Order: sequence, then C-alpha cells, then structure tokens
Amino acid sequence: MKLHKEGYRIMVTIFFVLAIILYLINIYAPQHSWINYILYTSAFIFYFFVVRFFRNPERLSEYPNDSVISSADGTVVVIEEVFETEYFNDKRIQVSVFMSPLNVHVNRFPIDGEVVYTKYKPGRYLVAWLPKSSILNERNSVVIQHKKHQIMMRQIAGALARRIVCYAKVGELAIQGTEMGMIKFGSRVDLFLPLGSTINVQLEDKVVAGKTVIATIPN
Repeated sequence: MKLHKEGYRIMVTIFFVLAIILYLINIYAPQHSWINYILYTSAFIFYFFVVRFFRNPERLSEYPNDSVISSADGTVVVIEEVFETEYFNDKRIQVSVFMSPLNVHVNRFPIDGEVVYTKYKPGRYLVAWLPKSSILNERNSVVIQHKKHQIMMRQIAGALARRIVCYAKVGELAIQGTEMGMIKFGSRVDLFLPLGSTINVQLEDKVVAGKTVIATIPN
C-alpha cells in the first residue's frame, strides 16, 4: 500500500530514535532477558502503527454530480442543523466524522467545484468528538462552490493531532475524491451542507473517504 509523503520524515526520525534506544538497551541491559524481548516487541508494534497511520490507499470516486461524499474515514458523531458563523452566517446541516488514530487520515474533496475560501485558525486541542471542538480547536476551513451551492469542509485537530495539512488554494478546482490534505494523529472533519440536503448516513455509521455518500444536495 502507498504511504503518504507527509509521513516520510516522521517515519525516518522515529525509526532512528527507536534503533538508538534498542542499541543502548542491547548494550546495557542483561542479554537475552525477558525485558529485552518485551522492549523489542513493543518498539516493533509501535513503529508498525506509525507506518500504518500514514497509509494512503488509492480510491476512485464515481457518483452522481450532486452527491457529497465523505472527506474522512471514521465514525459519524454529529448530524444536526447549526448556525455557521465563520463564513456563511446562516443555518447549515453539519455532519461530522471523527477519525481515530487507527483510521486512514487522508482528507478528500467531498464534491466537484471551485475553491472559493480557505482559512486556518489556531486553537486548542480538545478531544475531537466534543461538539465545541468545532469552534475552539485548531482548524482549517475550505469552501467549495458547486453550481449554485457552497459547501464547507472543516479540518479539526484533536487531542493528539498537532498539525493540519491542507493543499486547497482559492481559485483552484476541487475534484471529488482527490486529496485535499490530512490531519496527523487523531482528529475530525465537519461538513456544512445547504438546508434541504438529503442526509444518507446516521450517527455512529462507519464511513470511508471518497466512497461513502454522506448527502445529496438539492438541485
């Protein structure tokens, strides 16, 4: 499976740090003790999950033009009508997906269109499934113009995440299912949809970025 470019430096750094630690253990700890084997096994398992976190599977999205697909792998934790204050200043349907550290963390464009707004905001690092994390945590918002409708996608850093990556730039085309960015080590993505959209998921549903149809926006 392909690994994401954002993880190369982290994976190399952690590999050398673990190698040095295990080398020192091998020198100073009693040889062939059960402690050595536990430490070796723990290091291997830890590094396996670091590499696994940065997996980047190939996914093709072929859905009807007005379908909004999931931007993240994870679990649906919010479906509600809200008043969005950052950009729209009107009522929207919010659908939020929580990504655990075990999920693929590549974020994808939910629909075709033009990127008309992007904004990064620093903030706190509350647990990402909490409702207030949407407005208090570090976050990055992207608005896509699709025909007469606009859709906002908001990346939110969680308690473990410390870096949001966003490739979207104002004026560029958004192609449904292609990479928009990623959030490192546990986080959440909110979608703000027009009122009247048909929601196709329920709370606690497991969704897949680029595959699961979250909603259909009105014509």
